[in-house]
Amino acid sequence: MDIAWLEFIIFSMAVFRLTRLLVYDQITEWIRSPFIDEYEEKNNEGETEVYLRPKEGGVRGWFGNLLSCYWCTGIWMAIGLFVIRFYLPVVYKPVVIVLAAAGFAAIVETWIQSKNIG
Repeated sequence: MDIAWLEFIIFSMAVFRLTRLLVYDQITEWIRSPFIDEYEEKNNEGETEVYLRPKEGGVRGWFGNLLSCYWCTGIWMAIGLFVIRFYLPVVYKPVVIVLAAAGFAAIVETWIQSKNIG
């Protein structure tokens, strides 16, 4: 099984974006809420920080632990996209390209914000 470097980079960017989408983005909070409780706390500087706490026990606790771990979720997203690549290639290509473009845009925007450009 060969994979070209460009495809690997696009695939990696798609996994990055999909993982962030599920673990952090507000738009997918409805997916996380049955498995994770979010609570806010003020730090020493007076800034509000949001913490994630997986629900206790059972399937909810297992999914809560998975969704609160960026690294764990990333592995499962990579496996899922890899499986889709073989069984649903018509769906795979446009989804991965859109996710990769969004991931790349997020990285560029983060870099611009860090440099105070624009």
